[in-house]
Amino acid sequence: MALKATIFKASLQVSDMDRNYYGEHSLTLARHPSETDERMMMRVLAFALNAHEHLAFGKGLSDTDEPDLWQKDLTGRIVHWIDVGQPDEKRLIRASGRADRVTVYTYGRGAELWWEANAERLTRAKNLAVWRVPTAASESVVGIAERAMQLQCTVQDGQIWFSGAASTVQLEVVALGGRD
Repeated sequence: MALKATIFKASLQVSDMDRNYYGEHSLTLARHPSETDERMMMRVLAFALNAHEHLAFGKGLSDTDEPDLWQKDLTGRIVHWIDVGQPDEKRLIRASGRADRVTVYTYGRGAELWWEANAERLTRAKNLAVWRVPTAASESVVGIAERAMQLQCTVQDGQIWFSGAASTVQLEVVALGGRD
């Protein structure tokens, strides 16, 4: 018998002074049985950093043809494709041909090695940006995860404060390459 996804609900308030974006989002997250809390929270962080009224979660781990997050315009054209983790470089090259913008938020202990192995090919994509979330920050964000979450994300001058009921994590994502 196949395991089912675990459903998480989040109320996310975003105050992004760098993009002049302020909004509140009600999110429903289906955490795949093989997905960790760290990866799920990186998807939420990626949502917060790119919040938009048309941004939505894709099937991610369940479907290789969909990203973790994407923003489509009213015609269905993919405006922004967002992946977290260490996606296959062929997947990202294919995505860069399908979307106006592609963004990756890599994290974890293997992030630097993944970037070193893929940087030469990925930097050729003109619409791809790669960001690294420091390992200490991605691990700290796990402490915020709950089945029902009240979250706040504040961004100012590149500094990010990501808060839940139990704690606040301050972090800064590091640009590895690309154009964002």
